[in-house]
Order: sequence, then C-alpha cells, then structure tokens
Amino acid sequence: MDKILLSNLGFYGYHGVLKEEAVLGQKFFIDMELYLDTKEAGVSDDMNKSVSYADVYEVAKFIVQEKRFNLIEALAEDICKEVLEKFELINGLMVRVRKPEAPVNGIYDYFGVEIRRSRDE
Repeated sequence: MDKILLSNLGFYGYHGVLKEEAVLGQKFFIDMELYLDTKEAGVSDDMNKSVSYADVYEVAKFIVQEKRFNLIEALAEDICKEVLEKFELINGLMVRVRKPEAPVNGIYDYFGVEIRRSRDE
C-alpha cells in the first residue's frame, strides 16, 4: 500500500490529565502516514485521484488546537476518526502524537503514542 507522509506537525494544545495542562497548554507534535493507492494519481497527475496533505493537516490542526482531551490516546483516536470520515480514498492511517513537555520530572525527548486504524475496524 502506498502512503502519504506528514511529519513533525507542530501545534499548541491543552491536553492532559493535570489541571495545569488545561490552563497553560503545551506543544504537541504529530506524525501521520496515510495509506491509500496513489498509482492512478501518479499516472494521471490528477489531484482528484489523491488526498491533499494540506487538507489533512487542517483537520489535525483543528483537533489539536480546538478540542481538549485528557489522554493523548484520545487525541490520536479522534484524529484517526475524523481523517477516515472526511477522506474516502484513505484506507487506513497511522497517527503518532508526541508530547515533549509532559509534566514529568526527568530527562527525556518526549512521551507519546502511536496508533493505526483502518476502515475495516
């Protein structure tokens, strides 16, 4: 299966279990892989045979910036749900949510989740 990649999308959101996270917010980074057949788009050079990564970006941006979740698992799940609902050509996708400023006392790059969903589920 072919894939369209969206890498290291950065947004500011208010997700987390702690009250401070809902008030102060923090950065979130999203990676996505969109699984679909791109052969017809590649042969025809017709955008109607593919999916606009700019449009998918706007869906992720809205969800991260305008909605609120306690868990990054729920954030990732909502992104998957919305993308599958809005883009019929996408057969499945992977969404990775990275939270580099989690309120954990320690040294780390980030905490995150990665989920994969398809139309079959």
